[in-house]
Amino acid sequence: MVRHHLLTGLLASAVLFVSSAAHAETFTADAKVKRADGTEASAKLTATVRTFSTDADRDALVAAVKKGGTAARDLLAGKPAVGSVQVGTKSTPVKYAYSRQAGTGRVITLVTAEPIHFVGGNLPDAKPKAGYDLGLVLLDLSAMPGQGEVAPAAKVKIDAQNAIVTEDYGADAVRLSNVTAKR
Repeated sequence: MVRHHLLTGLLASAVLFVSSAAHAETFTADAKVKRADGTEASAKLTATVRTFSTDADRDALVAAVKKGGTAARDLLAGKPAVGSVQVGTKSTPVKYAYSRQAGTGRVITLVTAEPIHFVGGNLPDAKPKAGYDLGLVLLDLSAMPGQGEVAPAAKVKIDAQNAIVTEDYGADAVRLSNVTAKR
């Protein structure tokens, strides 16, 4: 009897995993940033989202950011990954993925509970700085191909309209072009 329940549980888990993988959405983009010396660095960015966050998830994240300190990072760190962001060979778990309508398209916000990368600091091997705990990816798919930005290591705040405002670790933003989505 115990084996039957275990086997049933394993089969149900497998069906859920296959179902969520079948519904995953993958976004690809070209990422570019200007270095302090004026040269440009580029890489491919691939983001995969298995599950989008709810309005309640957004409200909880906004409340945590308003608290300040490490509340947002702590909230996200305790959540399961809903996807991943890969730049080059480094993959970072996405803990929050929110989609909202924008005209005939949509805007996707991805947040990680750890920095995606430390770009900037005027050093090739930039190190962590206190408070730059999160990574953010904004994908604007209101026109195709889409565009976007990445804040690979950022501090976040909430403005008067409850929009997320970032302070990047690096001096220049990482710009995304040729953003495409595939289910």
